Amino acid sequence: MNLISESRFKELVQTFKELKPLLVIGDIGLDKYTFGEVSRISPEAPVPVLRVTKEWEKLGLAANISHNLKTLGVSSTLCGLVGEDRNANVIEGLLEDNELSTWGIIRCKDRRTTFKERITTDTQQICRVDYETSKGLDREIEEHFIDRALDLTPQHSGIIIEDYGKGLLSKNALNRLINYCQDKDIFVAIDPSRKTNPDWYKGASLLKPNWLEAQALVEAIGYRDKKLETVGDILLEKLDLEKLVITLGAQGMALIDRKMNQPLKILPTAATSVYDVSGAGDTAISLLVAGILGGASLEEAAWLANCGSGVVVAKKGTATVNVDELFNFHGRLLTQFS
Repeated sequence: MNLISESRFKELVQTFKELKPLLVIGDIGLDKYTFGEVSRISPEAPVPVLRVTKEWEKLGLAANISHNLKTLGVSSTLCGLVGEDRNANVIEGLLEDNELSTWGIIRCKDRRTTFKERITTDTQQICRVDYETSKGLDREIEEHFIDRALDLTPQHSGIIIEDYGKGLLSKNALNRLINYCQDKDIFVAIDPSRKTNPDWYKGASLLKPNWLEAQALVEAIGYRDKKLETVGDILLEKLDLEKLVITLGAQGMALIDRKMNQPLKILPTAATSVYDVSGAGDTAISLLVAGILGGASLEEAAWLANCGSGVVVAKKGTATVNVDELFNFHGRLLTQFS
């Protein structure tokens, strides 16, 4: 592994606290974990009976990006929609508890707050129950959301757009946000949804799909090539991207920086143990963007993201990483591969 030196890694991470706030735009959700033990099958149906021993709630979807940034020492503002329901109250309470900004959150009585409950034991997830509204916004609410996002943008050093395909991010919203950022030279990174028309992402500074999403986006553009390098080239060219990072799970990350004329490079995964992959993508894009805005090359930022993801996949549930955990994980890698 061609790891970053300890001194360079520390130098990059220390820039986080000097960054201007980031704007996080996207679908906002609440994650609940219901944990317990199974010792018998239900007499009512052939399903396990879970005896609950613990329950907890965490910020999910784009809210987890803001939480990750906070634990890394980066300020952010979260912008998106929630419903007029209990789960929206819980989200706002968790944001306030973690000293995260709620200025960009809009309440919408016609939408349900996205809520995911994971039923799990110590060894496996039994099921997941989703509550959500995935239809597009009506025109008035959409304009209100876009206006709020554009009003907030100039006060921030960069934007992270998290698209989970819940109907919040329309062609109109994405085009106006990306065009504004291009005009003002503001860095805009997008974590895409495979459900969204890829043309809507055209002009982003950075796109970070996983491998399945990357293939789906290329197919939607009209190509069927499954070679990693070709998929990367198609996305860069057809979507007019500066940078592309494709996460590959256990195979690591593929990255291309067209702005710096750097061809595709694959970084191996840094994860040493995997308990739960939920939230790893949120950690990855948080560190990619914070790293790049702090002066890292794309490869250096990808190593930051790689290490952060390695920390969170070893934790239960949607998780975050802090600076100490990041340093400790990188230090263990240096020892292992020195």
